[in-house]
Amino acid sequence: MATRLHPLHGLWALTNRELAKWYKVPVILIISLIQPVVWLAFFGKSMNFAVMFTSGLNIPGLNIPKQVIDEIASEVLKANFGTTDYFSFLAVGMLSFITLFTSLQSGMSIVWDRRLGVLSKLLTTPVPRGNIVMAKVLNSMIRSLVQSTIVLIIAILLGMKLNPSLNPLDVLGAYAALALMSMGFASLFVTLALRSTSWESQMAIMNLLNMPLMFASNSFYPVKSMPWWLKPVALVNPLTYVNDINRQLLLGITGQSLLFDYAYLIGFAVIFSVIGIVLSWRYLSEA
Repeated sequence: MATRLHPLHGLWALTNRELAKWYKVPVILIISLIQPVVWLAFFGKSMNFAVMFTSGLNIPGLNIPKQVIDEIASEVLKANFGTTDYFSFLAVGMLSFITLFTSLQSGMSIVWDRRLGVLSKLLTTPVPRGNIVMAKVLNSMIRSLVQSTIVLIIAILLGMKLNPSLNPLDVLGAYAALALMSMGFASLFVTLALRSTSWESQMAIMNLLNMPLMFASNSFYPVKSMPWWLKPVALVNPLTYVNDINRQLLLGITGQSLLFDYAYLIGFAVIFSVIGIVLSWRYLSEA
């Protein structure tokens, strides 16, 4: 009688195989952190909106008291960004940026496994086809959260102002949002790579979507400040909901309903995960 395998059979072994490519070569981690850290250190610190507003109001001859100018600048910043500290606003966006960037790379692994013959060997084992896909996704989620933690620590060292009432549940909620987004995007890109043998095409798709997804969200500026034609794009972009959750939990900025944000991200993650698993039953069987 054939032994019935557990549905999760081999999942962690495959995930650890993917992670080993990463933690055994630390230079990959360092390189992946360069871009978000550069954004934080140079763009985040140079875009000092408080100084810009106060300089604009400090008109020679009017002699407006400095205290009044500072109060006006603070009100304008808070009305637009929800906080007087743009650096903290941007730092949250960088958490979603590093998560997105890592997730978009998830499809590359399955392409190389196919080209090197590793995928063919895996398909001769009793490991469920869906677990091959989910191992790639789980690897992406773990890497994303580790890298986001490092970016968050760097942001705090550079002056990020956290919510004074921040508690462990808020931190867990922020990580849950990042994990859901990573799960959705990683599943999407692994699915796109199921039939691909060209890493160039995967790289082209990744480069095509990376920056548009970032700028068509509230990572850098609030949705309300965008032109009318860009707002609908931002409102379907998962990054917008991750950033909204994390700014509410980590910075204490008032946003939309957290329940709706999480529901959107859960739907996004589940839909693309299911699609990836279902398609793996068909396409990996033909590999």
